[in-house]
Amino acid sequence: MDNKPHNAARRQIAVWLFGVSALIFLMVVVGGLTRLTESGLSITEWKPVVGALPPLSEAAWADAFAKYQQIPQYQLVFTNMTLGEFKYIFWWEWSHRFLGRFIGFAFLVPFLWFLATRRIERALVPKLAIMFVLGAAQGALGWWMVKSGLTHRVDVSQYRLTAHLGLATIIYAYMMWVALGLWRDRPVFVVSDGLRKASWVLLALVFAQMMLGGFVAGLKAGHIYNTWPLIDGAFFPAGLMAHEVWWRNFFENMLTVQFDHRMVAYLLTFLALWHWFAAQRSGIRDAAQGATWLGLSVLAQVGLGIWALLWVVPIPLGAAHQAGAMVVFTLAIIHAQRLNAPAV
Repeated sequence: MDNKPHNAARRQIAVWLFGVSALIFLMVVVGGLTRLTESGLSITEWKPVVGALPPLSEAAWADAFAKYQQIPQYQLVFTNMTLGEFKYIFWWEWSHRFLGRFIGFAFLVPFLWFLATRRIERALVPKLAIMFVLGAAQGALGWWMVKSGLTHRVDVSQYRLTAHLGLATIIYAYMMWVALGLWRDRPVFVVSDGLRKASWVLLALVFAQMMLGGFVAGLKAGHIYNTWPLIDGAFFPAGLMAHEVWWRNFFENMLTVQFDHRMVAYLLTFLALWHWFAAQRSGIRDAAQGATWLGLSVLAQVGLGIWALLWVVPIPLGAAHQAGAMVVFTLAIIHAQRLNAPAV
């Protein structure tokens, strides 16, 4: 039996999934910029179809601005905002939502074509269906996040923001994992259980660190204690557990959230370097190369994070740090998939 058509179809599907993954990568970065520019509440309605069009007349712009003026963010924070300034934040949020719609089409149309031409093997259909369902859920979750800032708050809930970021990264990881499995040949090497488990631990820890970054962004915790390596002159500053309900400190105390983000960064750096050393000793080239790229990306991301903190998170550095997190996450996915794929 000739497997060439089958393998060619798998490669085509992989390329498609890599392309959609790249769009999700961009979506996460644009989402970070939307947060950094405080644009996320500029569109106060969720209209999945007609909302795809921006205001096309001065009357439409005036109407959109009037709706924004009804929410607490405008009334309590941006009372002097002009229509021109409103348009700036509106375009960021509109771009974020438009990109989400575009990703939906970029996934659904090729999926239906591959399905109609019978290029998708039966075992792959449910995996692709799960991706589409998760993508639709992500749109609904995004609106649920926005709703949290339209009535009693001047920004969105850090819990809902982190949930929105978390689902985006889960979809991205799942799509990349499936695409890599379709693209790559099965490896001819076998790595130790220790290296395989370590790759999983690193992937999980990178994900956890990104979720902590979501809480830092949601609370604007990067705008306080802009010194390094000490915080307020101490490694363990006073006020870490200031909230009476102890568990709230990890999600609502700005100091604790920033401290946790720093500590996990240190832990991640240590484990990435330890894993690099172990991979070099294994003598397996693929493992060593993957661990090297992952370790270098972690070091670069830590340096970028410190830079952003010391400069009080200017928008370009904040966006670069968000993109850097996605780069680290991508390399962790590629490395873990390679080490955990069944060998020939």
